[in-house]
Amino acid sequence: MAPEIEQGDGVFSMIRDSGRHFRLFFLFSAFVILPLNRGTAETAPALPERLTADQLVSRMVEKNEERANALESYQGRRSYSLNYVGFPAGLRADMTVTMTYKAPATKEFSIVSESGNKWLINHIFQRLLDSEREALDAENRANTALTSKNYNFTLISDRPAADGCSYVLAVEPKIPNKFLYRGRVWINSQDFAVCRIEAEPAKNPSFWIKKTDIHHDYVKIGDFWLPADNESVSSVRLGGVATLTIKYEDYKILQSHALNQMSDRTVSGFRAPAN
Repeated sequence: MAPEIEQGDGVFSMIRDSGRHFRLFFLFSAFVILPLNRGTAETAPALPERLTADQLVSRMVEKNEERANALESYQGRRSYSLNYVGFPAGLRADMTVTMTYKAPATKEFSIVSESGNKWLINHIFQRLLDSEREALDAENRANTALTSKNYNFTLISDRPAADGCSYVLAVEPKIPNKFLYRGRVWINSQDFAVCRIEAEPAKNPSFWIKKTDIHHDYVKIGDFWLPADNESVSSVRLGGVATLTIKYEDYKILQSHALNQMSDRTVSGFRAPAN
């Protein structure tokens, strides 16, 4: 299927309101489901062929679209955890939800459990869910997709890897959009799907954030690559550290068709990564 960052990533900022009070804002953009493949072989498989960066990106985009067209509906469970350590006090919240995706652009969330700071739950986690729904808009997908329209790519490694993630691309956004990122992506050599992303936002969303590191992994479920884990760690200028983690579990493919069978839907763009 297509990349989902769940093009994962989160950016956490802390803004001072007054001498004793602070407001917390979290800007999160989900990776549209990236078609990714993690191998499990104990020995590194040979690469099927040597490719240029342009050839690799072209195949990735083609396969992403093929998987996106084939996946009609799926369901999964997500566990969100947000932990802030630092001045003026530590904060934590957790939330578990079930999510149902229906093609071409619908996500429904049902909250299973909540614990911790209510403000974080009601404002930060709810904003995450709203952002995921907004990310499904066709224009948003096109503008944040992992394609040559939005990024410059450099092939930095094509060595065989035990997990099948043999190609490594350096990605640099063509415009400093806070919903894009710069860093590295790992591509599976068999499915031409994104396996892993290690990056930072292309544009700092707030003065109060010094740096945000994003790590996003995908897992293959049947024919499709879906988000597995997301961790975003932000260093705040006041000395604190905010860590958002998302675990994706219990996937069920509810409806799909063969990858070589085109549906009536046309997918014009994808977020890389996640869900």
